[in-house]
Amino acid sequence: METGGPGRARTRAERPGPREGQTFGGESLLVRYVNLVKLPHTIFALPFALLGVVAASRVHPVTTRVVALVVLAFTAARFVGMGFNRIVDRDLDARNPRTEGRELPTGRLTVRQAWIAVLAAAVVFFLSARALNPICWALSPVALGWITVYSYTKRFTHWSHLWLGLSLAIAPAGGYLAVTGAWSRPWWLLVVIAVAVTTWVGGFDVFYAMQDEHFDRAWGLRSAVVRLGQAGSILFAKVLHGTSILALTAFGLGAGFGWPYYAGVGVGAVFIAWEHRLVKPGDLSRLDAAFFTANGMVSIVVFLGALVDRVL
Repeated sequence: METGGPGRARTRAERPGPREGQTFGGESLLVRYVNLVKLPHTIFALPFALLGVVAASRVHPVTTRVVALVVLAFTAARFVGMGFNRIVDRDLDARNPRTEGRELPTGRLTVRQAWIAVLAAAVVFFLSARALNPICWALSPVALGWITVYSYTKRFTHWSHLWLGLSLAIAPAGGYLAVTGAWSRPWWLLVVIAVAVTTWVGGFDVFYAMQDEHFDRAWGLRSAVVRLGQAGSILFAKVLHGTSILALTAFGLGAGFGWPYYAGVGVGAVFIAWEHRLVKPGDLSRLDAAFFTANGMVSIVVFLGALVDRVL
């Protein structure tokens, strides 16, 4: 939040406050941009984008160019979504003790700098989509529109977690479409992987929202935690994650994957079970491990299982 002129912003940057997890130390412009969008969180969904590429490779040849464009498009889209969210929420972030140390509330980055980066990333995304094929180019405004609207969802729905999940579920569908340029066969293949990613992300985002329960209630924001309480939210997350495992299994059947893929899904299910053992009502002391470590590993092991299956 900018509360004064440039001199005031510099003063606040000198007293940055607590740094969030999964961010980097340092004050270079690059580090500030990386922390603005929490770039390490890219690990959550990029493997699922590549899972779509691997599944598509069974019906269409894949080139290095296409893979590079998929990675570039995904990274740019995620930068737009996270950067836009930081801009929209900067006043709320400044009031929240957990987020007051972020780049915009502290003045490490100005709103103008954030907008420049977000718009530049949007251009990169659109150009990447255009370079892939006509269907990716046609759908790119829809995808980016859905991703950016997420930033407002806590103002009007308790189920913003599912909106976020579907935002990331665009990744595997996009990866598949980038390779084939056409909808999947069978038709439900991209539907079930979208369900898998939506429920996987929605479940761990419910956990993430638990740390802001009191702040959200005080400022009239909505979430599953506000609606259900912590115990009800944990049960809701269990249902979502169970659905995710079932949908990943169905995706493997539709894509024709073999045992290495299902082994990856099995290991992912173990990580999800571990995640649920770490978080308990009233005890969020191990939330960071549950949110980042466990969930990062889920997407990686599922993708690696599919990749090994495809290579073999």
